[in-house]
Amino acid sequence: MRHLIILIYAWLVELFRKPLMLSNFTIRLIYIPGINKIRTFNSKARAYSEFIKAKRRVPAYKSFLKTHNFSKPSFSGLLPNIHEIPEIDKENYIKKFSIDARCVGGKIPTKNIIIDESSGSSGTATNWVRGLKERKRNAKMIEFGMRTLVGKEPLFVINAFALGPWATGVNVTMSCVSFSKLKSLGPEKEKIENTLKQFGENHNYVIMGYPPFLKYLVDTSEIEWDKFNIAFIFGGESMSEGMRDYLFQKGIKKAYSSLGASDLELNISAENDFTISLRRLLRSNQSLQSKILKYTGALPMIFQYNPTDFLIESSETGELIVTIGRPDYIAPKIRYNIHDRGHTLSLKDLYSILKSLNISLDKLAKPQTDLPLLLHYGRADMTVSFFGANISPTDVNEVIYSLPELSKIVNSYNLSIDEDKEGTKKLIISLEVQKGETTELLDLEKTQATFFENLSKINQDFREVRKMLPNSSLTVLCFEDFGSGSFKENDIRIKAKYIN
Repeated sequence: MRHLIILIYAWLVELFRKPLMLSNFTIRLIYIPGINKIRTFNSKARAYSEFIKAKRRVPAYKSFLKTHNFSKPSFSGLLPNIHEIPEIDKENYIKKFSIDARCVGGKIPTKNIIIDESSGSSGTATNWVRGLKERKRNAKMIEFGMRTLVGKEPLFVINAFALGPWATGVNVTMSCVSFSKLKSLGPEKEKIENTLKQFGENHNYVIMGYPPFLKYLVDTSEIEWDKFNIAFIFGGESMSEGMRDYLFQKGIKKAYSSLGASDLELNISAENDFTISLRRLLRSNQSLQSKILKYTGALPMIFQYNPTDFLIESSETGELIVTIGRPDYIAPKIRYNIHDRGHTLSLKDLYSILKSLNISLDKLAKPQTDLPLLLHYGRADMTVSFFGANISPTDVNEVIYSLPELSKIVNSYNLSIDEDKEGTKKLIISLEVQKGETTELLDLEKTQATFFENLSKINQDFREVRKMLPNSSLTVLCFEDFGSGSFKENDIRIKAKYIN
C-alpha cells in the first residue's frame, strides 16, 4: 500500500509542477519559503518513483540491481529508505552497460535527441544522451536562474564555454537562445573582444565560461572592462573568493557559479548573493568554519538547490550521491555517485549555528528562498598526497589569489609529487606565467616561502606535515613560461588539467 501511495503522490507532484513551469513568474512559486518538509518528502517520493520506473523500463538498471540482489528499499513510515539502493557510478554502471541499455526501453530514441560528451579531464570521454523534455525543462530553469541573478533587462549572452561535442556547447546555446541575444564563440579571446567592440557598451552582457579562461580573457584583453556592464557565469570548476575580488577590481560587475555535471544535468544548483556572502563570511571567520565545514583545505563552493528535483546524499566517505527526481529522462540516474566531495546544510541549521556564535544575520545578504545549501569541495579524486596531507587544486587556487603579486601574472597551475630512488618525496607546485608577464620583479625565495606558509594556513593537514619535514627543499614552487613545460599540452577548450 505504501508503495502505491508514494507512486501516486509522485505523479501528483509532477502534475502540480507542470503549470508552474509556464513562466518565470509561476516558477517563483516553486521556491516559496516555509515548505522544506514538503520538499524533502517530495524528494524521496520522486526518487522512489524514478527508481521503480528505471527498474522496470531500463535494461541496464534492471541487470545492475539483479547483480546486487536488490529488489526495492524498505519504508520508514511513508518514507522509502532511498539510501538502501545501491550506488551507481561510471565504473560499475556507465562503463559496464551500453548507451542503448542505459536508456528507457533499451534503445536511444530516433529523434529529438542530443548526444554530448564529458570533457575527459578525468579519463576517457563518455557520451551522454539527452531528450527533448529534459532539455526543455532545464532550459526554463536556466532562464529563470539567469534572470534572477543578472536582471530582467534584455541580455546579450556570449557562450565562451567549450563548443563542439561537449554539453557546454550546443545544449547551453539551445538553453539561452529563447530569452537573449546569443553569440556562441567558445573560448576565443579575439572573437569575444571583437564582439564587444562591434556591439558596444549599451548591452547587458553575460559571458559564460571556465574560470581559467575568464581570467585569461580579462588579463590579456584590450577591453576596458569597467566601461561595460558584464556579468560572468562560470562552471566546470571552483573559483576562490580572491579570484572573484580580482575580477571585480578589473571591472566585471557580477560573477556567479553554476554547478552541473555532464553525467547528470547542466544546472543542478547555483550561487546567489546570499551564498556568496556566506562564503565570504566563512573566509574571515574560523569559528564559523569549524562549525560548518567538514573537510580541510580551500573553502567549498556554496550553492542552493531544490531537493524536489535532486535528492542529494553524502556517502560514508563524503562523496555526493545524486538522484534526479525529474521524470522523462532518457537515461535515468538513481543514486549516482559523481565522486565529488560535499554535503548539504539546511538554512534552519545554518541559522542555529550563527545564533550559537552570536553572528547577526545582517552579516549576510538576505536569501530569496530557504532552499537547502550544497557545500561542494570539488573532485574527491583530484588531490595529491604528500606525507599524508591531501592537497587539492582549489587549495592552490586560493593561495594564488591571496598573493596579489601572483594573481596578476599566473595563468594556470598544477600539482605533482616527485619521488627519488631513495623514496624521498617532493611536492612540486608549477605555475604557468601569463603570456607577456615575467617573474623578474619577484623575490623568488621570499615568494616560495610565503606561498607554502599560506598553503599551510588553508590546509591544516599540510600545516602539520610541514612540522615534520627535515627541510624546505621538499616543497618546491616553480615557474614555467606560458604554454611550455608541463603546460605544453593544455587545451583551453576543455577543463584544465591540474594534477600531473
